[in-house]
Amino acid sequence: MTDKKITLKQPIIDNLFYEKDLFAEGISLICGVDEVGRGPLAGPVMAGAVIPDFNKMIIGINDSKKLTDKFRRELYPEIRATAISAHTSIVEPADIDRINILQATKRAMREAVAGLLVKPQFLMIDALKLETGIRELAITHGDALSYSIGMASVLAKVERDDMMIRYAELYPEYGFEENKGYGTQHHIEMLKKYGPCPIHRLSFIRSILEGAV
Repeated sequence: MTDKKITLKQPIIDNLFYEKDLFAEGISLICGVDEVGRGPLAGPVMAGAVIPDFNKMIIGINDSKKLTDKFRRELYPEIRATAISAHTSIVEPADIDRINILQATKRAMREAVAGLLVKPQFLMIDALKLETGIRELAITHGDALSYSIGMASVLAKVERDDMMIRYAELYPEYGFEENKGYGTQHHIEMLKKYGPCPIHRLSFIRSILEGAV
C-alpha cells in the first residue's frame, strides 16, 4: 500500500542540481531567496529567505505557483519546522510607487536575508542579483529548479496570501481574498467603480484610473 503522506507530496522532483555543486565544496548553509507579488495592482511585494536542513528534506517542494493552495498550506508548517532559519520581509505599496517594483523586490529580498538568525554561506536567488557580500547565484525560474528557492517561494506565497485575505476584510469591495491583488476583471471593475484603497499601487493603476474618467 502506498504511504498516504508520500502520495500527498507528489510530484517528487529532482531540484537539488545546483545545491549538489555546493555540497561538493563543503557548503551546507545555502539560502534560497524568492519573491511573491511583483505583478499585483495592490498589496506589498514579499520576499522569503530559507536555509533548509538538507537532512530533513520535504517531498514536493516546487515553484509555489505550480502547487495548489491546499498543498502549499500543507508544506508551510513543515518548512517552518525543518528550516535552519527562515524569514520573510515586505515592501509596502507606497514604497513600491516611490522606488519602483524592481528596487522594492530587491530590498525585500535583502531584508529577508538580513533577518535570518543564521548567516548563510551562499544565496540562491530567483532571477535577481542582490550583491549582499555573500556568494550568490541568480537562477532563472529558480523556484522550480532549486529546492532552496522553492522553499522560499512557498513560504512567501502563503504568508502574502494570508495578508491579502486580511486586507479583504478591511477593503471588501475588491475581492482581495480571491485575487490577492492581481488585476482580474472583477478587481479592475471595482477599481473603476470605487477608486483605489490605501493598499493599491498608484503607479500600477494610473492608466486604469485615467481610462475610467
